[in-house]
Order: sequence, then structure tokens, then C-alpha cells
Amino acid sequence: MFVFATSDKGGTGRSVTTSNLAYRTALQGANVCYLDFDFGSPTAGAIFDIPRATHGTDRGGVHSFLDKGPGGGTVSEPHRIDVWTESDRASLRQRPPGSGLLTLIPGDTGGGEFHTTKYAIERCRQLFLRLHGEFDLCLVDLSAGRSHATHIVLAALADPALRQITARWLVFHRWTQQHVLAASSLVFGESGILEAGVKAGHDYEQLRDSLRFVRTAVVDPDSSELSGLTATQLAWLRECNESLISLARENRVGRTSILGVIPHDPVLQWREQLISDNDVWARKVANERTVEAFTELAKKLTDDAAWEVL
Repeated sequence: MFVFATSDKGGTGRSVTTSNLAYRTALQGANVCYLDFDFGSPTAGAIFDIPRATHGTDRGGVHSFLDKGPGGGTVSEPHRIDVWTESDRASLRQRPPGSGLLTLIPGDTGGGEFHTTKYAIERCRQLFLRLHGEFDLCLVDLSAGRSHATHIVLAALADPALRQITARWLVFHRWTQQHVLAASSLVFGESGILEAGVKAGHDYEQLRDSLRFVRTAVVDPDSSELSGLTATQLAWLRECNESLISLARENRVGRTSILGVIPHDPVLQWREQLISDNDVWARKVANERTVEAFTELAKKLTDDAAWEVL
């Protein structure tokens, strides 16, 4: 199974949430691969605490494999990193009993965006076919917006050889007016995912039904963490929340389209990283409900019932 993570804006928590989903899924026993297709900013290695891949790899990553530009197309297989053995975090360096593989395929150091080409599409198709045979779940972190990365994977997935592979899409957005509107536009708007997918050869309804939204950094107006606010501030916050609920429903980003909600967490605000159980129970720097949200969302990725059309 492939899950593609995208967002219309940067700063949605797309990469850090997707990394935590990969981590939680691997802890559940699945073999997981994380592909950094954020061509303009290949920094997933920093989230996994891989010192030599914080800004991509110099050993032939995704750019070298997909791009036939100067110096590109020079590797037969993009570099892979075993997170369990190469992470600099003590809580990640040893593969827990019962867990599956956790593999990172990074972009190239200094890599940037490149155009959609037949060469890139074919190489992407070949890579997806190989990874499908090796991993239970492949999480692909795409560049934000109407990017070349999105167009490349849509074209590759339209190939008959890949049509039998389950492919699902997560569209991330923060719980603000601008982000709700941007997420809706990315999916349903002009040159959005659905329109681009149909042009690439996808069925509109099938592609639409494979899309779900994920809200990030959501503040619960009734949370005890807001006890320091005044009654007037709380009333205003609840009013804003109700307004956003209406806006999301009107723009097809409402409750029935949401797969998960990630609460606001100080650790994710100050440092984008994997949140381990140790961060919650021993160090007590992360919130338990954040881990619960990651775990629940990770389970839903492969739960067909969670993706049934409501």
C-alpha cells in the first residue's frame, strides 16, 4: 500500500506527522518505507535524527534516481537508510521487539524542484513497483502545493502495472480559515489533485474516494490547558471553532472527509521530531493524547472501513 502526503501550504505539520505515522506503523509490526518526495526541501532525515541526512543524502537519493538533469539519473537505486540503526536518538537506535522495518529513502543534499518528464515518471513507476514487493506500507511525503512531485506520482500511478496497488492520499492542513480554504482548493480547485489526476488517466470518483484530510495543531476549546484564558477569550475561541466547522463543511473538508486530528503539542511546536513513548512517560515532555492520535491515525491508514465513503 502507498499513502501520499500533501498540503497546499508549508508549515502544516505534514512531514513530521507522516514521519510519526511511519514510526508508529513500524512499531505495530509492519515493514515501512518513508520516501522523501519533497523535492524542494528534502529534510526528512532531520525528523528521524539521521545526522548525515538532515538535508538529504550525498550518496544518490531520490533526485539522482528520478531526475535526468545534470548529474541526475546516475543511480540504479536510491540510497536507503535503516532508521533503527542510523538514528542518533537513543530511543530509536534499537529496533523494538516485534517491530517491522523502518526505512528512509531521502532526497539529495542540495536537491531542488525539477520538471515532470517521461523519464521521471517511468523511474517513479519502477521504484514503486519494487518497493511494493518489499514493504507493507510506503509513505510518500510530497512537495507542498500543485507540485511536480504530485504530477509525477499521479502519472506513475495511472500506469496499468500500478493500478492494482492500493494508493491513498492524506491532505494536511492546520485548523485556520486560510488553511481550510487552501486544502479544499488543492483537492477540488483548478489544477488541483482531482483535475490533474483525471488528466493523467485516473477515474474521478475513485481518486476522490481515496482522499482524506488530516487536521494538525488543533486546539480543543474545552481543553484544561486553556484554563489560563479569560471567559471572554474562551467564548471567542469557541466562536472561531464553530465558524471553522461551518467553513470546512461548506468546502468539503468537513467531518466526513477527515481521517484524523492531531492536537497541538509543545514538542511538535518547538522541535519537529518523532515522539516516542519515552518522551511521554519518562521524560514527560510530550502529551499522551498526541501519541494516541498518531497511533489511531496509523491504524486507519490500512483499515478499509475507515476509508468507506460516508
